[in-house]
Amino acid sequence: MANFFQRVYEAVKKIPKGKVCTYGVIAFMAGSPRASRVVGYALHHNPDPENIPCHRVVNRHGKLAPCFAFGGEQMQKKLLENEGVKVSDDGCVDLKIYMDWL
Repeated sequence: MANFFQRVYEAVKKIPKGKVCTYGVIAFMAGSPRASRVVGYALHHNPDPENIPCHRVVNRHGKLAPCFAFGGEQMQKKLLENEGVKVSDDGCVDLKIYMDWL
């Protein structure tokens, strides 16, 4: 499991500032396309939030994490907005705009 977590962290590091990615795509990038829930678990235990930008990971609909590990949904929203990502009032990001880096 630790090896998978490391692959998740490496995949998350590839998300550019001002962009997002989904749990499912991160799972695919880490070699286990059906492990999106495990990606969430790994990010909840992020050992280095300064260098592993888990705030850039959203669900398949662009929704922010309801239990963002490092300060809640409002903190995730703030971190994304500080990078220029627009988050709607209902906590969603437009994936067509902010996931175009793939």
